[in-house]
Amino acid sequence: MNARALYEAALPVWFALAGAVFVALFFVPAPYGRYAARARGPLCSARAGWLLMEAPAVVVFGGIWLASPARAAPASLLFLGLWMWHYADRALLYPWRLPARARPMPVAVVALGFLFNVVNASLNAGWLFALSGGYPDSWLRDPRLVGGVALFAAGWLVNRTADAELARLRASGGYGIPRGALYRRISCPNYLGEIAIWCGWALATWSRPGLAFVLWTVANLAPRARRHHHWYRERFPEYPAERKALLPGIW
Repeated sequence: MNARALYEAALPVWFALAGAVFVALFFVPAPYGRYAARARGPLCSARAGWLLMEAPAVVVFGGIWLASPARAAPASLLFLGLWMWHYADRALLYPWRLPARARPMPVAVVALGFLFNVVNASLNAGWLFALSGGYPDSWLRDPRLVGGVALFAAGWLVNRTADAELARLRASGGYGIPRGALYRRISCPNYLGEIAIWCGWALATWSRPGLAFVLWTVANLAPRARRHHHWYRERFPEYPAERKALLPGIW
């Protein structure tokens, strides 16, 4: 089976798996972070777990870009830059922003995250740098790319601002009610920012792997945002009643 045939066979399965994960996570939360007590099996440190999970996104995507004859094309460099902007931070810096006492992660979760990033990076980079035939320089002026990059950057800013507030709470001794910025409206602006990042990516690349990435992100984070929201309300009686879970004023 050649690369094109493998890509076309894998994508429908990848979309279907995102749907299955979306449904499953409404019933069973992924056992890491505040839900780590539900974990079964061997554990590893949170720092090592995040590093191992996210590193394939850097290595696989970067390797496919490096092997591409179109690697020096302006659009290729832009897509590489956007991807690494997010994943170099997530794989190499974020683990060290976690407190040393962060709850361990199940090895099974790390393994599934590793596998996800291998497949996701392969599909996205394979399309962008090989199977698409290349993006012309005129794509840099296309409204889809311009709007997508703007949405990516806005989502990154929302995500980092929200993560900084959570880090502040962790440094002060554990879980508390997050305050400020979008936390005034929703319980999980970090997740909303992450979803916006990959909506921007899908728009900028205008690709099926990009769309699949959005669906996977929603499948993982929307159920978790709902569970976080209920967790806050149960744990803190004074939790603001007007806050929604993920979408301001809606849900």
